[in-house]
Amino acid sequence: MTITVLNHPLAAHYLTHLRDKTTKPANFRLLTKRLTVLLAIEATRSLEIHLREIETPMEAIESPILWDPLVAVPILRAGLGMLDPIVEFFPDVSVGYIGLERDHETAVASSYYAKLPPQMHERTVLILDPMLATGGSACSAIATVKAAGAGRVLMLCIVAAPEGAAQIHAQHPDVAIFTAGLDRELNAAKYILPGLGDFGDRLYGTEGV
Repeated sequence: MTITVLNHPLAAHYLTHLRDKTTKPANFRLLTKRLTVLLAIEATRSLEIHLREIETPMEAIESPILWDPLVAVPILRAGLGMLDPIVEFFPDVSVGYIGLERDHETAVASSYYAKLPPQMHERTVLILDPMLATGGSACSAIATVKAAGAGRVLMLCIVAAPEGAAQIHAQHPDVAIFTAGLDRELNAAKYILPGLGDFGDRLYGTEGV
């Protein structure tokens, strides 16, 4: 199983405050963006670069620039909280959207929306989903982008359960997972423990609505 857990005190600090049930939505959104930056930096270490000739104030040199075309695909709605920093750091990124809704009784995800860029062939795709629980939604999204012609697919999540990571490995062993925390397990309702609750509700302040 290819899974990378962020090993940085700043990531641990951010994740602790995300887990804290007293963290308000505004700070929750900010922490999500900051953790996504760290995840994106780790996940894109192996992006292809090319050398370009430029002039510094002192001399001409060949210097590296990013060459891999990127596509970011957040899983609605919680994945939207991870999108802004990706677009900010990679301004040439294309963006697609996949809408998946989980049945709270069966924990099975069903698709209600998919919009992907027309040029997916051979591109590196970042799937953005804060919570990797059962892996059902993630595997469905991965299958969708692969069917559209995606090249390499990377999964970025804030917190992952072992069950979800194992499911991705079983169905899509070529997909690497990057997460800020690998948690203990899923409970009977398929929520991650210790987790951080319903990510979408906490992100948008809709808990109890």
